[in-house]
Amino acid sequence: MHRNAPLTPAGRFRLVQRIESGWTVTAAAESMNISRQCAHKWWRRYQAEGLTGLEDRSSRPHSCPHRTPARTERRIVALRRSRKLGPARLAGIVGVPASTVHRVLVRHGVNRLAWMDRPTGRVIRRIETSRCGELIHIDVKKLARIPDGGGHRKLGRAITKNRPGLGYTHIHTAIDAYSRLAYSEFAGPENPNNCVTFLDRAVAWFTTQGIHIERILTDNGNG
Repeated sequence: MHRNAPLTPAGRFRLVQRIESGWTVTAAAESMNISRQCAHKWWRRYQAEGLTGLEDRSSRPHSCPHRTPARTERRIVALRRSRKLGPARLAGIVGVPASTVHRVLVRHGVNRLAWMDRPTGRVIRRIETSRCGELIHIDVKKLARIPDGGGHRKLGRAITKNRPGLGYTHIHTAIDAYSRLAYSEFAGPENPNNCVTFLDRAVAWFTTQGIHIERILTDNGNG
């Protein structure tokens, strides 16, 4: 819905309910603080389509006669993948404006060279998920403990070089790739026992959130 739209679908339904109950279109429009023409529009849509007519519609045109031909788009994409040229140079080869070339590259997901495999020109896809629990990422972050008064960054290495270290603390984290919901805890060093027991607790916690874990991705080899 447009951010400046005066009515939500629920508000449109209240509008047509008032007209159905006997209000004039003008009176119903004034009560909703909209124009009479706007009220007529939603009333006509409701009469023709029912509740479906009160939903937002896409502003995309049914046809676009001036759109770049598919054959030209295929040539632009092929040249981009084979020669790794930018929109300005591709425009001179293909014979269309650079702005059009850029839009074509964006539409096909090849507008950034960093997204493409250099030798083959194929787009490198990131991991994509479609539902919660389909893939869980697990990792461990090792953080050095800072003594009272601060460490070497504050006091300098000349003062702290002979001071014994306090060791490390380990934060184990499991993140759902789709919802980005995360579970973290201090679970000890990255050894098989701690990693497995953390996973058990993470699975149980995600279950309480209504997420069933299907697959796990991690670089914790020992665990």
